[in-house]
Amino acid sequence: MTSTLHTERLVLERYVPEDEEGFVALFQDTRVSRWMGDGPSSEADDRALFGRVFTLVYADDLFDVWAVRRDGRLVGHAEIKPTDVVEGYEIIYALTPEVWGSGLGRELAEALVAYGFHTLGLAQVHATVAASNRASLNVLTKVGFKHIREITEDDGSTTLLLTRSISDRSPTDR
Repeated sequence: MTSTLHTERLVLERYVPEDEEGFVALFQDTRVSRWMGDGPSSEADDRALFGRVFTLVYADDLFDVWAVRRDGRLVGHAEIKPTDVVEGYEIIYALTPEVWGSGLGRELAEALVAYGFHTLGLAQVHATVAASNRASLNVLTKVGFKHIREITEDDGSTTLLLTRSISDRSPTDR
């Protein structure tokens, strides 16, 4: 069952039905969704995705999914889940553009990595990021992720596989 996590400025907790409008707004914002999965989806698809968080993910305890809040307001989305890109788990996160550049991405990524290591008992945590998503690459590099390999997508774009091992010291540990 998804645990509530606290950072200095964020609370990561299970979604509640009242979060649907904020979730859809986040996923409908093309500044955000262009970097997620296969890119922007229809509003109906995003509403269906929100519903599946409850009917599949939470109901069957498939993996951890959080609403990310700051001062009680929904400002993002986060997950840690099995990946088929490599054997293991990957972190996924998105924040509203209104909080970009405030250091919350780094704070969120660090919380997800710590959860993976200390709660799930993982030795490694992975992330896949579009090669052109410089902001996320910068965040992940700052929290100690290392480039492992490039993946050529069906559309010809490049996705980078990054990994952080529990034995790696984070730049913030120094």
